Amino acid sequence: MFAFEEVKGDKTTRYASMQQQLSALLEGETFWLSNLSNAASHLFHSLPDINWAGFYLMKDGELALGPFMGKPACVRIPVGKGVCGTAIKEERPQLVKNVLEFPGHIACDADSRSEIVIPLSVNGKIIGVLDIDSPKEARFDEEDLAQLEKYADILIQKTDWSPLFNN
Repeated sequence: MFAFEEVKGDKTTRYASMQQQLSALLEGETFWLSNLSNAASHLFHSLPDINWAGFYLMKDGELALGPFMGKPACVRIPVGKGVCGTAIKEERPQLVKNVLEFPGHIACDADSRSEIVIPLSVNGKIIGVLDIDSPKEARFDEEDLAQLEKYADILIQKTDWSPLFNN
């Protein structure tokens, strides 16, 4: 059984602890839906000053809502639209200090002010994104980006994604 512990210390220490916790949380489980669900909950309860954490997955050429924690969200996002769709189109992470200044921002939660989105790539194919929102402007920085990319890499490595490729 996974025992959740509050993450303490400076940002680097907190992220290292979160990455270790994620590895323990996913130990012995490879089902993509379970792993994404637990990762969304883990992020939501571990990161301060966030109001949404979750995943969108590619389905029929657009992003479809996956497991998340937070208020109900947009169900479909076209590639190239909003922060998540832009991350897919540009095939690179998005670090947005103020979403109100992002052209074409999709406001699923009107309280969100900053956002970080990391594309999830499996065997060279982008299958979706990790999306985290905050009600605090400029909540995320380059260290958050680097550490959350490591977090996403752990999730990718410990999960069996093959069912998503067989649909």
